[in-house]
Amino acid sequence: MVWTPDPDARVHRERMARAAVRIGEPVQPRVFQALVRVPREAFVPEAAGGAFEDRALAIGHGQTISAPHMVAIMCDLVDPRPGDRVLEVGTGSGYHAAVLAELVRPGGSVVSIEVVPELADRARRVLHETGYGVDVEVRTGDGAAGAPDRSPFQRVSVAAATPVVPPALLEQLAVGGRMVVPVGRRECVLTAFDRTERGLERSEHGACVFVPLTGSRGV
Repeated sequence: MVWTPDPDARVHRERMARAAVRIGEPVQPRVFQALVRVPREAFVPEAAGGAFEDRALAIGHGQTISAPHMVAIMCDLVDPRPGDRVLEVGTGSGYHAAVLAELVRPGGSVVSIEVVPELADRARRVLHETGYGVDVEVRTGDGAAGAPDRSPFQRVSVAAATPVVPPALLEQLAVGGRMVVPVGRRECVLTAFDRTERGLERSEHGACVFVPLTGSRGV
């Protein structure tokens, strides 16, 4: 089924975004506006319902589309800027990639990797239909390997739990760049890694729950 825009949906998305900001940590205004602009309803399978609710939803294959407040928290923490090249691990529905794309416009790009071919195919289609296909390249494969042919990345966002951070992702992070990853097996700690001239600096930013990363570094 091809998605078609609903002119009334923006009102619902704004209400959703306000609820997400109240539930989560305070976020930058530009992150809030990205939540309002990206049509989450396009990325949620019809059977799941609840497109404008601040909760995670099943998208099939044991995967979920994250709650808007978690997308807001992660995007605010990874802090992508216009013109940045971003790597996302765990495309899922493609919604988070679209929000990242909003934040790196103009001039930026997102490479998003999904291990489940069916989800990758659907995400590509919906990203194209919603106008983000030009900004987001969806690859099917092992996200733990990253995308070395497009590195280094100014930002890396991992939307899956991992007890051990894949070394390849750290290697592909540019100096001055930041990676955000849920560290743990399912109940995790949202962790940021900043690459400086002196090496990596690690900081922790609260508890979260994510589906496990699969592939060579999965659990």
